[in-house]
Amino acid sequence: MTTKQTKNAATALRNAGKRLFGLLSVLLVFALTACSSQNRATSPKEIRRLAGSKQAEESRHKAEKHLRSIADAYGKKTPLTLALITVDDICSGGEAKQWFFQDGKDQYKIRCALRLTAYYGADPHRIGDVLDGIFTAGDHYSSDDAPGDTIPFNHDSYRRRLVGYYRGHGPNPTGPETQEPAQVFNPSQTLSWDTVRSSKRRLVQELSPCMESDPPVTRCLREPTQKTVADIREQYGMVFKLELPVTDYYKVSKKGEVLIN
Repeated sequence: MTTKQTKNAATALRNAGKRLFGLLSVLLVFALTACSSQNRATSPKEIRRLAGSKQAEESRHKAEKHLRSIADAYGKKTPLTLALITVDDICSGGEAKQWFFQDGKDQYKIRCALRLTAYYGADPHRIGDVLDGIFTAGDHYSSDDAPGDTIPFNHDSYRRRLVGYYRGHGPNPTGPETQEPAQVFNPSQTLSWDTVRSSKRRLVQELSPCMESDPPVTRCLREPTQKTVADIREQYGMVFKLELPVTDYYKVSKKGEVLIN
């Protein structure tokens, strides 16, 4: 090997060593960063501590009380009879720092959310009057034609025709070849019901199995406990289902800041 070749080989080795050292330095930075408290996944112990904190309990109570007031309003202000309420409540911990394919779950220590669904009984022979009563209550909660957040379904053009259809005074408002309409929707609520005019009925489905309750991390309530959708249908003739969207009520960032309370 000539002197020049020796020098080139030595230079190549030094450059390779520098690249290796640089790579190891980057890996070390990543490792140290991943060890910081803000980038670790939340431990089960920490999730339980935060979920049981006074702030979380107060937020949980406030959120559930608000959702229950909406469910109660349908039972008090409309022809529907409130028969069953379900509450699914879960607090989940944040994940470790996501370097790739981020979905935001590494941005918080804990996120608590609950979902409330209410089931009502009604007389299938009076469904036109039942819907009219619901929309009349919605008129009451509306202001300047803007739907209220308690009962947002008022007498708009479509719903007037829906009432007429169920009273036998008009055609299917969704079209002559379409299925029997059995739902009204708003971004804040969905109200659906058993069909009563179709030869092939579509019914409100039974409850999903209850997840294991482990307060304050998870809760699953069925009130009354043993009541089923079939029980409501047998008692009243038909079932209405009110679905409220998942409500985030408590969230703490990795820095310890309360984002939702």
